Amino acid sequence: MARADVTVRGAGIFGLSIAWVCARRGARVQVIDPAGPGAGASGGLVGALAPHVPETWNPKKAFQLDSLLMAEGFWAAVEAEGGVSPGYGRTGRLQPVADAAALALARQRTETARALWQHHAVWEVVPQEAAGGFAPASPTGVLIRDTLSARMHPRRACAALAAALRVRGIDILPDGPDEGAVIWATGWQGLLALTESLGRPVGDGVKGQAALLRFDAGAAPQLFVDGLHIVPHADGTVAVGSTSERLFDDPAAVDAQCQGLIDRAVAALPALHGAAVLERWAGVRPRARSRAPLLGAWPGRARHFVANGGFKIGYGMAPKVAEVMADLVLEGRDTVPDGFGFSAV
Repeated sequence: MARADVTVRGAGIFGLSIAWVCARRGARVQVIDPAGPGAGASGGLVGALAPHVPETWNPKKAFQLDSLLMAEGFWAAVEAEGGVSPGYGRTGRLQPVADAAALALARQRTETARALWQHHAVWEVVPQEAAGGFAPASPTGVLIRDTLSARMHPRRACAALAAALRVRGIDILPDGPDEGAVIWATGWQGLLALTESLGRPVGDGVKGQAALLRFDAGAAPQLFVDGLHIVPHADGTVAVGSTSERLFDDPAAVDAQCQGLIDRAVAALPALHGAAVLERWAGVRPRARSRAPLLGAWPGRARHFVANGGFKIGYGMAPKVAEVMADLVLEGRDTVPDGFGFSAV
């Protein structure tokens, strides 16, 4: 068997997406993860692909906008190749507006979105009664609605990528030698390993908990209420999450904080009252010190690269992260934005 051009270590959303793009560009790819696809934070429940607010523009927000706009085509190609739906849908998002000051800011952002997002999506203020039944109450009687946000079923997305890779003869291996260029997409534990390797803090993990409810909201928009994501999935479930825990003993333990998420979701949307809880989940998300994805060549290790630190926005960033890493590894073109490289951490 021919040696691989690229070895991807880590079968989370970054690793699988990078492997897919490299394979589509003609590279021989192997993916190695002892736990299999989507075993870490990428195998969670929420899947909210939501943009940053359209103001104070910077390279991170511009990168995210590009990636969110690429997502529909990216996931359609994955599904067409492997025959597995990732649960993607650009269904938008609703947010309540707390008071007059928040309303003024929301209207200002309507104008900045028009300038920054141009014709691709809108950020607007709409009457609460115009939003339909799956909408939160708002103290001001109006909601923020954006058409850029999308939903994704994390586990199905990883399964879809794994299926598309199998069609191209690429399985996720539990172990194997490094061949060709090596891309490390190994989550929060990978960030800890980088910290030890470089002798300076690079990043760590933040635990999150979430829950999945049986409730069919169809193609209703996702909700963002006081920091809580409520995301209707295409399979007749609704995900709610998540917590952010910097200190934790057991990465996979679910506790009373998860029930708190459920209670807050029901308070925000009483229609969820009595919905069966199908699953409670906990996992640790990789967070780089810069809070942007950490992309680039591993300092001091020739032909080794890093793609890590997706944190809460990994799924939304994945399509463009994959393209940028394929540019770097396969073609030697460094298109990594300022603030995403090792100089930023």
